[in-house]
Amino acid sequence: MKLICSKNDLLKSVNIVMKAVPSKTTMPILECILIDASADKIEFTTNDMELGIKTVVEGQILERGRIALNAKIFSDIVRKLPDSDVTLVTDSNDQAVITCEKARFAIPGKSGEDFVFLPFVERDESIELSQFTLKELIRQTIFSIAITESNKLMTGELFEIKDGMLRVVSLDGHRISIRRTELKESCADRKAVVPGKTLSEVSKILSGETEDMVRLFFTENLILFELDETIVVSRLIEGEYFRIDQMLSSDYETKVTINKQELLNCIDRATLMVKESDKKPIIINITDGMLELKIRSDIGSMNEEIDIEKEGRDIMIGFNPRFFMDALRVIDEETIDIYLVNPKAPCFIRDEEQSYVYLILPVNFTV
Repeated sequence: MKLICSKNDLLKSVNIVMKAVPSKTTMPILECILIDASADKIEFTTNDMELGIKTVVEGQILERGRIALNAKIFSDIVRKLPDSDVTLVTDSNDQAVITCEKARFAIPGKSGEDFVFLPFVERDESIELSQFTLKELIRQTIFSIAITESNKLMTGELFEIKDGMLRVVSLDGHRISIRRTELKESCADRKAVVPGKTLSEVSKILSGETEDMVRLFFTENLILFELDETIVVSRLIEGEYFRIDQMLSSDYETKVTINKQELLNCIDRATLMVKESDKKPIIINITDGMLELKIRSDIGSMNEEIDIEKEGRDIMIGFNPRFFMDALRVIDEETIDIYLVNPKAPCFIRDEEQSYVYLILPVNFTV
């Protein structure tokens, strides 16, 4: 095999596929990037058996072939090469020689035939979104998945297609994040739980441009993302997702309309009084026209008042400040509506169309 690619094109493609190289594995072949130039295009593929990525690389094929090279070594070499054209040549013994200007590397490879190829996904029906929309949906929900795997379903996000809408849901036992967007074309109703790791890596590949599109294909246990010259295939998390609708309520005793940035800045200042290891709640006291936020800890105390519009009863309630800030940071609106029932019931932040809903459980506190 003999290929010529620019260093920048190589690096771009390497950075994309490195996201599916396992950090630990009992199968050495999975530590490799498959470089496939056996047809009319150059493709890089990686696969950790849960997540697989394939991308097309710009370049010239002078001699066709296929080889698997250690991903870390190949990535490190490409990163350090001069900004010039790179030539990659392999021989019958699966040795690879990489040259760029006066730099020459020779590294051993493995037969491309031994590589674990990506699973086949039928591309019948799909949903299409702008890359901007999908990137935003992930950004606005990914923070509330569970980090530990004590409940596997909580480490993923529900993608639910129903009545021409896509709903993305995440939860970790203390909060729920929901985002909805209307689909341009009708599609069969379906549910799939996509691993958070997959969504995090896909988000890094997405351009975030409104004119760039991404298509999603589903099977019973796989999801495929098709964007630009890249495909990402991931296993889905098995199991029945939580019955979210039973946790959502439109009832409230108190409704607060408040400037989002003002509230976010206020909570941010309050966290100066809390050590990272400490779990002191912020206490919110809502009265007519005023929201008072206060916190007390071993470091000190802080009080601040914010003007609000209020409907309903006065209420005093406590929250984990980080959970509240995580939700506020991803809401783009200037003003938000907060709905409360009592100090023991969940708080809801949502808009009238319910294109977004954030549920946060309160915490106990002492005044």
